[in-house]
Amino acid sequence: MSRSSPTSFPALMPFIALTRAVSPSIVDCEITHIDRTPINVARADRQHLEYERALAALGCDIRHVEPAPQHPDAVFIEDTAVVLDEVAVITRPGADSRRGETAGVVAALQPFRPLVFIEGPGTVDGGDVLVVARRIYVGRTDRTNDDGIAQLAALTVPFGYTVIPVNVRGCLHLKTAVTALDDGTVLVNPQWVDAEALAPLDVVPVHANEPMGANVVRLDDALLYADSYPRTLELLRARGYRVVTVAADELAKAEGAVTCCSLLVRV
Repeated sequence: MSRSSPTSFPALMPFIALTRAVSPSIVDCEITHIDRTPINVARADRQHLEYERALAALGCDIRHVEPAPQHPDAVFIEDTAVVLDEVAVITRPGADSRRGETAGVVAALQPFRPLVFIEGPGTVDGGDVLVVARRIYVGRTDRTNDDGIAQLAALTVPFGYTVIPVNVRGCLHLKTAVTALDDGTVLVNPQWVDAEALAPLDVVPVHANEPMGANVVRLDDALLYADSYPRTLELLRARGYRVVTVAADELAKAEGAVTCCSLLVRV
């Protein structure tokens, strides 16, 4: 299902953004590295809608993947696939409860990319996969194992990518700890990932008081960022980045962040 964009939005839409509705069962989501706190589902819905509107205002064509109300974490659609220009890799999520989320994403991606699949016993969460130019950094976490990383390499190296495993500590996913600001620069929490593993990229550390602030959606000349990290936001703007902010604190209670809530397909 596609949502049309107001005429004031840019005519050129270089990305399709696949999104999925917040599940009414999100209160039963998987939690690993944070304390469980009550989630206001209606507020999470509102934040997700504003997130979609922000993506649309930045030039994305929003496409809604079939809802999956039986899956508490379904809104975090990023974990179900890794979308490259040449191919889309359908993942095998590390949490058993999330394996059923991929079926609807397969149907949504088929018109846009050839599809390949991670198979058991390999596991990969899309949140552990950071693509920067022709490098694919993959986090070793509770959700992504070495077999999954090896399969991802076998599926993508033929297209000219280099897969680089990265050890992650203290957080759920690699992209909780590091995301790309441009093709040569990443935003990093150095407590959760070693900067040396990200060479040759330049590293911008988050503010020390904002450990969760390393997650940003990159849309060519703009960044979409949660408004919960004002000091890191100030740093990014001081470096000349165009940053648009959204509220995402309710979704963060489910251990999600802004990259988690969409799959970007360049068209």
